[in-house]
Amino acid sequence: MTDILRTQRTPWHLWLVGVLSLLWSGFGGYDFIQTTTRGEVYMRESGFGDDMIAYFNAMPAWMYLPWTLGVWGAVIGSLLLLARSRWAVHAFALSLLGAVVSLIYSKFINPPPALPPELAMMEWMPYVIALIAAFLLWYAWTMAKKGVLR
Repeated sequence: MTDILRTQRTPWHLWLVGVLSLLWSGFGGYDFIQTTTRGEVYMRESGFGDDMIAYFNAMPAWMYLPWTLGVWGAVIGSLLLLARSRWAVHAFALSLLGAVVSLIYSKFINPPPALPPELAMMEWMPYVIALIAAFLLWYAWTMAKKGVLR
């Protein structure tokens, strides 16, 4: 009976990954809120020009679904990971789905205009976001499989 109730001890790296994930996804949540509520003002403050703002404003309404899943799935997944909940796996899976759909849209279906040289590294961000989302899903799945997540 005690074996059934026993769970794995929480490894130190769960707290590290959880906190870093929450910081990372928290910034994504901040960016989401600022972009959707302040719009052009926030984008200009972030260094985007007229062509990038026009591109964003022309984004089809259906793209808000993967964007929302990607951002808020990661925030919720991070919180669930820190709470040692097995539901973190599902939240990170939704986040990865959103990130991959957003990546496909922005890189293959409707690429954005070229960024100014000072923002050129941002062209890699959709790949970085998808890789981090994949890592977080793998990590949560591994922790759930080991019995660390309940």
